[in-house]
This record gives sequence, C-alpha cells and structure tokens, in this order.
Amino acid sequence: MSVKKVGIAGLGFYVPEKVVTNHDLEKMVETTDEWIRTRTGIHERRIAEKGTGTSALAAKAAVQAIGNAHLKPEDIELIIAGTTTPDMPLPSCACFIQQKIGAKNAAAFDLGAACAGFVYALAAGEQFIKGGMYKNVLVIGADLISSYIDWTDRSTCVLFGDGAGAAVLTETKSGGILSSVLGSDGKYAELLKIGAGGSKSPATNETVNAKDHCLKMSGGEVFKLAVRGMSDAVKKCCEMAGVRLEDIKCFIPHQANQRIIDAVGERLGLPAEKVFVNLQKYGNTSAASCAIGLYEAVEQGRIKRGDKICLATFGSGLVWGAMVIEW
Repeated sequence: MSVKKVGIAGLGFYVPEKVVTNHDLEKMVETTDEWIRTRTGIHERRIAEKGTGTSALAAKAAVQAIGNAHLKPEDIELIIAGTTTPDMPLPSCACFIQQKIGAKNAAAFDLGAACAGFVYALAAGEQFIKGGMYKNVLVIGADLISSYIDWTDRSTCVLFGDGAGAAVLTETKSGGILSSVLGSDGKYAELLKIGAGGSKSPATNETVNAKDHCLKMSGGEVFKLAVRGMSDAVKKCCEMAGVRLEDIKCFIPHQANQRIIDAVGERLGLPAEKVFVNLQKYGNTSAASCAIGLYEAVEQGRIKRGDKICLATFGSGLVWGAMVIEW
C-alpha cells in the first residue's frame, strides 16, 4: 500500500488595511526610521483596529484559500489554527473561524507554536490526511500581536505586525510535502514570552500596571538561536527529503529580521535571489509570516509547478520548524 502524498490545493492571506510606518513610530517612541530599517529591514507594518479579533483576519484568508482550492466551506473537514493570540482564552480561535466561514462539517482546534504555528499546523494537517481521517484540511497561521505590544518599548514595538495566511491541504498524486522537521527547547522559554494572562498569573491590576501582559524578548540571544535553529532544521529537512540545498528554488524563512534572514541564507549557502523577503511591508506577523510569504511568492511567480521549496520558522518556546515541498 503506497503512502498518501499531501499537497496544498489553495492559498489565501489577509492583512489589516491600517499601515503604520517607521515615521509613524517616531512620533510614539524614541526611535527613527533609519534605526529601524538598518537593524531590522522593516519599513512598515499592518495593525488591526481595536476590537478586532484574530479570527476576523483568519476568516478572510481562509475564504480565499478555500475558493482557490475550488472547494466550498462545507467541504472542509478539519480546521487547524496556528495562533497564540486567540480572540479569547476559550473557545478556540478555530471555532470562531468555523463560525465565520460556515464550515459546518469541520472539527476545529488551535495549535500553539508561536511564530512556528503555520509550519507546525501544516505538519499536523498532513498526518490527518495521511492517516485517512480527513480529506480536506484547512490550515491557518494567524496572529494579532499588536494587542500584546508595549508601544513604549522600542525593542519590540518596531518589529511586529498583524496578519493571517491559510492553506487547504488535500491528497495529491505527485509532489506535495516531502519532509518536515519540528523542534523545541523549553529551557529558553523565558527569552520570548507574554508573562501574564494565563493560569499561573491571571490578570490583576498589578499585572496590568506592570505591563506583564505585553510581549517581552531578549533579542540578542533569540537572534543567535534563531539562526542556528532554522539553519539546522532546513539542512535536516532537505536530507530527509533527498533534496540538495542547491535544488531549492525558493526559500521562505520566518520574516522576523533581515539580519536573521541574511545570516540563515549565508549559513545555508543560498543566494539572495532564492530567498523570499516581504518583512519590509509587514514586519513580523508571527504564525502568519511563512503563510503570507508562500502566498506572495506564488503570486509573484517565484514558485512554479514542480519547484522544490522550503519553509523555515522559529519562535517562542523556543520552537522551530522547516518543511520541504514540491509545488
């Protein structure tokens, strides 16, 4: 009995309309456009209006992906939402997405892997199809990080933006997902976190006043670990797939920082023209990052049928993931 091959039948993405430029941030925090651009590569980011939930962004991306897969919402049997910024602690963001898009026949759950959420969710969705439980799986990477940003902290507020990306997974006769590598190391959990709002430290006046509900990051340490984690995952993933690094036509890394992207590309020996970058427009959109990058790379003709491509991402946990796909 041959093993099922699983591929992406349709893609979608959505970012909020509101653009916040580096010049806008100059009026909010002690920073400059030049400081942000030279250290991160980011020029602007999209920020959702207050009162918006992650599910609203995700639903728009999901509807587009389902349409591009030539399916209807009721054809979707499972929704996996890779997010760490759900609308509320419960119910899951995936259930709100199901409600918004009318996927009445789907099971739905959230997968929390921070910025690696989309790759983790793709890998999970692939297994449900390979195991024969479902045929059409909607995978989403979406985060609304702006709700957790301290806009007086220039080390974090300049980096992040809001967005969502989606993919529909189905069985394919050829190509598809060739290999996946997922990893984590919890000993680095304190380097990138939102410290309050969970069961250990629920919301109080003290946690709010101390800004413990805002994202905090030890940037220098995360930088080094991100470069090593993504590079090693890509090498292992290519080895598992039997694909040489030089055969990768398009590499879509997590869009966190241009310096990280450059360092990973150099470590892998990939020329700049093979490395897809869009963080100048969106900043770090967390779990949506690779999903949006994949959509735009396809739309721009950077990825063609039969191409071997690679996704790589890294985030809080610390967690990382890579995936090789034959398009």
